[in-house]
Amino acid sequence: MAEKEEIGTPTIRHRSLRLGTLIRLRWLAIIGQSITILVVFFGLGFPLPVGPCFALIAASAWLNLYLTFRYPSVHLLPPMAALAILTFDASQLAGLLYLTGGITNPFAMLMIVPVVISATTLPERWTAMLGIYVVAIITLISVFHLPLPWRPDTELVIPPVHVLGMLIALICATVFTAVYAYRVAKEAHMLADALSATELVLQREQHLSALDGLAAAAAHELGTPLATITLVAREMEKALGNDPRFAEDVTLLRSQSERCREILKRLTSLSSEGEEHLARLPLTSLIEEIAAPHRNFGINIIMEPEATVGPEPVGRRNPGVAYGLGNLVENAVDFARETVVIRWKWDNSIVRLTITDDGPGFPAEVIDRIGEPYVSRRRSGSSSGGGLGLGLFIAKTLLERSGATLEFSNAVEAGKGAVVTITWPRERFLSAEGTRL
Repeated sequence: MAEKEEIGTPTIRHRSLRLGTLIRLRWLAIIGQSITILVVFFGLGFPLPVGPCFALIAASAWLNLYLTFRYPSVHLLPPMAALAILTFDASQLAGLLYLTGGITNPFAMLMIVPVVISATTLPERWTAMLGIYVVAIITLISVFHLPLPWRPDTELVIPPVHVLGMLIALICATVFTAVYAYRVAKEAHMLADALSATELVLQREQHLSALDGLAAAAAHELGTPLATITLVAREMEKALGNDPRFAEDVTLLRSQSERCREILKRLTSLSSEGEEHLARLPLTSLIEEIAAPHRNFGINIIMEPEATVGPEPVGRRNPGVAYGLGNLVENAVDFARETVVIRWKWDNSIVRLTITDDGPGFPAEVIDRIGEPYVSRRRSGSSSGGGLGLGLFIAKTLLERSGATLEFSNAVEAGKGAVVTITWPRERFLSAEGTRL
């Protein structure tokens, strides 16, 4: 069983980079670069081209000032603009490294910073372009650069093999950190999008739940003016008596006011007399409720009770649980060939529900990742057996929040497909508040 259709489109939206973030990072870099040059030149007494170094630092500071006065700090940079700024930062740092020993300079490792920032905020193609550029200039300054600042009376000789090793290490660090940062940021973005979709799914149910209280409030507010209308209608009926001009209208006015009072009475009783009865649902009724919408799609849904101990568990009606179970049944129907079997059992400790289909089952390459957002694969050459994405993530999250544990597996019997087992502790299922979201 797998998910054929997901809720929403599983596209990953890259977060925009705020200009204020880049400006603050660049000021930090400017301060650090300035302090480093002053300490090396004046503190350690190493010769280095101070003028050109501070010229590069001044260029970075000028760009920062321009962006600060030109745009607000909350301005969101489009990908091309962010790429251009990060490329400038990489070029400026590469220029400083060229003047101070190339990649033999211990600060050469900072060349990976622009790539990491790009990997967490920009699309893959822009990050790849920046990464290729950074690798190219790292390679260039490993060959062409001014000597590393050192004591004037001492010759510092760095073997070419060591320089080659540093170059390889820098390239590997750039690629690895960029890929790692991209994967972490991508998963965080997907999780945030999936949780947003979960809130949207439950929003309608929350609105429906709120209508009950609104109806009671409306009935309470309308009660007083309606009582006044009823009283006036009675007085008019007594005063006018059998006057043929108004008798029919007055009688109609009184009857309609009485009808309004009956309607308001029923509205107020919805949240007091019948709420507890409507709010609780036996397990078998819940199963029938989630299976009923999927019986008209040409798939035979078979209900098979297993061994039970004790009275039937009656849980609290929960929109999240109903949606989660309904989504699992829908997935089973979508990928079943002919039959979906729903089994249930309960005893003194657990309540268990098992959904089995005769479809192709879960693909082996994703079965260990089922329930993660946007995990979506299909077997090569197959039109089913994949699509485990946002819908299943939402269903799994909602059911786990109700206290259930889910197990996903493939059936060992011939002709059977995927198996999903949902298990609640009996106390959580029976609790009046335990299954509320």
